[in-house]
Amino acid sequence: MENELLKPYQLGNLKLKNSLVMAPLTRRRAGAGNAPVEMNAIYYAQRASAGLIIAEASQISPTAAGYMNTPGIYSAEQIAGWKKVTDAVHNKGGHIFLQLWHVGRVSHSLLQPGNILPVSASAISGGDYITTPRGKMPMEIPHALTKEEINLIIEDYRKAAANAMLAGFDGVEIHAANSYLADQFMHTSSNVRTDEYGGSIENRGRFTLEVTDAVSAEIGANRTGIRLSPSNIRYGMDDPDPASLFGYVISELNKRNILFLHLVEPMQPLDNHPHMIREVAKFFRPYFSGTLITAGNYTPESGKAVLEAGHADLVAYGRLFISNPDLPERISKNAPLNPPDTDTFYTQGPEGYIDYPFLKDQNK
Repeated sequence: MENELLKPYQLGNLKLKNSLVMAPLTRRRAGAGNAPVEMNAIYYAQRASAGLIIAEASQISPTAAGYMNTPGIYSAEQIAGWKKVTDAVHNKGGHIFLQLWHVGRVSHSLLQPGNILPVSASAISGGDYITTPRGKMPMEIPHALTKEEINLIIEDYRKAAANAMLAGFDGVEIHAANSYLADQFMHTSSNVRTDEYGGSIENRGRFTLEVTDAVSAEIGANRTGIRLSPSNIRYGMDDPDPASLFGYVISELNKRNILFLHLVEPMQPLDNHPHMIREVAKFFRPYFSGTLITAGNYTPESGKAVLEAGHADLVAYGRLFISNPDLPERISKNAPLNPPDTDTFYTQGPEGYIDYPFLKDQNK
């Protein structure tokens, strides 16, 4: 019986050569001006055998950043840098999307232009620490966005999507997961607004859906995906009823006929959060009729099983694609996998980035 992970998949107008997705992975190796460089093009081209690459989260504006040396998609230099990446991937027969990112309160004034405060739905800190040019600092109380500022950020998402098309991407993924800005609007732990962006589930989902509408209107729903993490508790995220919250948001996304929904399984222990959903893709599969991507520490075996069970259409791999640029070939041959070197995940040079061995070289 053929391995479900290795079966081709029709994603909109893209014919994926297999059902493996390279997950978006922050690697902090952007060059000057937060623009991608030649080394980034080599890295992604090495992994072009993935059915689909979702490139690392990229800030939609200078104020959207929360980590040092991460790429953006708002300047001409960044667009040109990403064009090198997309050309390299397409030349290898791959497909690549860009993840659009605004971190919200998961930042620090030392990372912001003019040392302004980070922003969020409400003036509530995430209660953790942020790495800054001066070392680790406590998260600050963010500036609560005004409605005018919300509209400007939605416009930044639209421009970023247009810039991604100029850079040659096949589409974009809206990052609405992992405690970042869209996620902050959705959860009661980070949103205590009393206007149309707070209170009810419909109001708290409004920002995410308006961003989706703006991006879809700019580049087409058939080039738009979104990532959600319904059971995420990092950086102080919590909600008393994630099933109803994300059930509503996903049902609304389904009406918009976007290209895919990308769901993250729980990544932290949920012992103290009994209300959180343990099997995210399985739970929300009935809410979304389009392509569903699942992510969350999958092995080749568990990824194959989730596809066979029908809980998802594609499986995203993160760490295994870092250390195995030829992951589909290794799975097809049941070959040993290179272990990832966590010490080099966020360093600056080629080590642990473009020097992982290919199976063909190991077998010489």
